[in-house]
Amino acid sequence: MSAYHDKVVWITGASSGIGEALAYEFARQGARLVLSARRADTLEAVRQRCERPEAHLVLPLDMSDTPSLPGKVDEVLTAFAQIDLLVNNAGISQRSLVKDTGLDVDRRIMEVDFFGPVALTKAVLPHMLERGQGQLAVVSSVAGLVATPYRSAYAAAKHAVAGFFNALRAEVHDAGLRVAVIYPGYVQTNITLHALEGDGSAHGVLDQKLKDGMPADVFAARVVAELAAGESHIVVAGTQEKFAVYLGRVSPGLLARLIRSVKVT
Repeated sequence: MSAYHDKVVWITGASSGIGEALAYEFARQGARLVLSARRADTLEAVRQRCERPEAHLVLPLDMSDTPSLPGKVDEVLTAFAQIDLLVNNAGISQRSLVKDTGLDVDRRIMEVDFFGPVALTKAVLPHMLERGQGQLAVVSSVAGLVATPYRSAYAAAKHAVAGFFNALRAEVHDAGLRVAVIYPGYVQTNITLHALEGDGSAHGVLDQKLKDGMPADVFAARVVAELAAGESHIVVAGTQEKFAVYLGRVSPGLLARLIRSVKVT
């Protein structure tokens, strides 16, 4: 039997991409899902494509509206009485140089990619601490380990959220909670279509590296398996991205020189 059979798994950013793929994989393993993103109609379509759609809850939310998040937790607990795993996946990417990026865009990315997951996790945490069990996960990025051009605010947010959850892991371990940070490489999603340009407009282009990336269902199956095994540092990426992560550990100076010339869009 799957480790997530009949468990309540809450996924943010579940309407497309990595979140959608994770929803299908967790549903296949018998989980009861809470599917969250901004658009109820898109979430409903995902729910209907999941195994046992009647077992899952659609709960629209906006990760930048942090005051609303405690109320969303109450809605989940009313529906299911428990939360076994929270997957903080919702996020927004970026494709702009620092010199061309407005501070309002930097703030918007930080609100969604950092403060949103932090706020939702803080709202869920008392419930898990009271139960003495639960799992918290956040989707960072290889960019949260290796910063590249055109992603300054995105890389900053992904580094920051990884640091927050790494600290949280140490704090809650003895209380019975487990915390994981997930670092995707290039995965076949449409995230770059909605990435922000320097003026806040949508990038509107699907990067070739994403087109050539790992299929989302393959990514999801590997992530769920590692979460079930209790892994806390989960890098699921291609050879090139993994090499960059390794090089950043053993020779940061060499990586810095290479990053200047590598095509990253």
